[in-house]
Amino acid sequence: MREKAQAMGALTVAPGTDVTGIDVENGRVRRVRTDQGDIETEFVVITGGIWSPRLARMAGASIPLSPAVHQMISVGPVPLFADTVGEIKYPIIRDMDTNGYERQHGSDMEVGSYDHRPILWDPDDIPSLTQSKLSPTELPFTKEDFDESLEHALELMPDILGDPAVGIRHAINGLLSLTPDGFPLLGETPEVKGLWSVAAIWIKEAPGIARCVAEWMTSGVSEIDPSSSDIARFYDHQKTQAHIKGRTAEGFNKTYGIVHPREQWDSNRRVRVSPFYEREKALGAVFFETAGWERPNWYESNKPLLAEYGERVMPRRYEWDARWWSPIINAEHLAMRDRVGMVDLSAFAVFDIAGTCALDYLQKVCVVQMNLPVGRVIYTSLLNPAGGIKADLTVMRLGTNHFRVVTGGADGMRDRKWFADHLPEDGAVQLTDLTSGWATIGVWGPRARDLLQSITDADVSNEGFPFGTCRFIDLGPVRALASRISYVGELGWEIHVPFEQGLRLWDAIWQAGQPHRIAPVGIGVYGTTGRLEKCYRAYGNELEQEFNLVETGLARPQVKPQDFIGKEAYLKQRAEPPAAILCTLTLDDNTSRSGF
Repeated sequence: MREKAQAMGALTVAPGTDVTGIDVENGRVRRVRTDQGDIETEFVVITGGIWSPRLARMAGASIPLSPAVHQMISVGPVPLFADTVGEIKYPIIRDMDTNGYERQHGSDMEVGSYDHRPILWDPDDIPSLTQSKLSPTELPFTKEDFDESLEHALELMPDILGDPAVGIRHAINGLLSLTPDGFPLLGETPEVKGLWSVAAIWIKEAPGIARCVAEWMTSGVSEIDPSSSDIARFYDHQKTQAHIKGRTAEGFNKTYGIVHPREQWDSNRRVRVSPFYEREKALGAVFFETAGWERPNWYESNKPLLAEYGERVMPRRYEWDARWWSPIINAEHLAMRDRVGMVDLSAFAVFDIAGTCALDYLQKVCVVQMNLPVGRVIYTSLLNPAGGIKADLTVMRLGTNHFRVVTGGADGMRDRKWFADHLPEDGAVQLTDLTSGWATIGVWGPRARDLLQSITDADVSNEGFPFGTCRFIDLGPVRALASRISYVGELGWEIHVPFEQGLRLWDAIWQAGQPHRIAPVGIGVYGTTGRLEKCYRAYGNELEQEFNLVETGLARPQVKPQDFIGKEAYLKQRAEPPAAILCTLTLDDNTSRSGF
């Protein structure tokens, strides 16, 4: 591919050239400095693999990965492969039980392992070309780390690897790239315009990733959705060396393992805790982590609800299905539906958008009509230029030129970059990240209104506080921003307060909720059962850039007259039959054909 690009005049290669610096002016990349001269450019794509963090630092950006050792030996010549034509004829064997693989390569059998201890390297400690015999990525082999893996391989293939005629012809500690969450690092860096990352790419992903990023850079959208690998996803604490080293060390042995989709990380926990954390611990909260936040997924103190609801709780019979889950989640769901529940939502990402042109700016970015009365809150999608769903979130209008955006914590940094990328250059609109300054509690259920009315003089009746409105009210000892919306389908409010007042809010709601048998409710309900019962979608699950509003059932009866990103594509999608339709299925009987 490289040779073809060179022949077409589309690529210039400068082998043996050292990059000495990357110049940035007014937040945008301007040139690359090398020992052979400077290159003026508006775009730099860092594809330096394990060296990528060093290159990014030259521009004041971060590419959060760690080089890690992966051991491999080459055994041969194998008699079985003597007549093999070509490098590869036999299938690769993946031994999931031992975190290893065996693959034929010419007359040899290669044995690789991810079962040894994590051996991480600092990018600054990688040997130079002059210090390396073959390649800086091939380090001296540490036999003691591989002995057990070799025993497993001999047990699996005794006739091939145990043949007296074969021997170990090559053995290395090879370096590869690991990231804190195991996903690649793609896209424009949030720190520097025009500086793109294509890092932590494994060979099997390379062709598809190359096409994805090329489309992304040239048209603003790619055929496949790169959101889960967007380098903008990381918060600042996730770019620290403590986080990078802790998570990559923990994740190394999971590279070839079977990882449960709900499995939680052990390393670098309790980085972000809400003001309610100690109260939640006292209630037996089982914490799951999102974007560094410790969020209760369910509460062991709600175990008595299992007896109250009996068979309605629907326990899971299979061990795999029941991992990282509890029937208490379903019981909390029923308790909130029957009475009232309170949910810690402090992991929300919160942004203020203000300025004389704030309304015009949001009209451009958001799909729905944003020219709403002060005190309204509305759900909206954000689209990419092709009409794919870039984000979904809520916006409150707090003043004529003042709006507040609330979005999911896991999506917060990607969404912030999208908003920042489309700000007017004249400074007429300001974007302020308030995430660490506000704590949020959701109060929902048929008794939510009675509970709130008991601690406020404000009118929270349906007439006095309609759905889709927000305003500041006194709740017990605190002044709170109450927003009457619901992601769980029940009557209620999201209640936002300054972070330092969060504990007072929790205590006030908890005490006032006792006559109503209030239940602390975890994210297991809020993020799964509650929203699904109401058929609400979630970004990263049902919603992504590969789907549009028509396909996902989010198209509204009318389209606003103002222009917005993705409008042209959206109008075309509305006029054509959808390729697919997202719908909710309900079961009259959840028993499978096998009787379970």
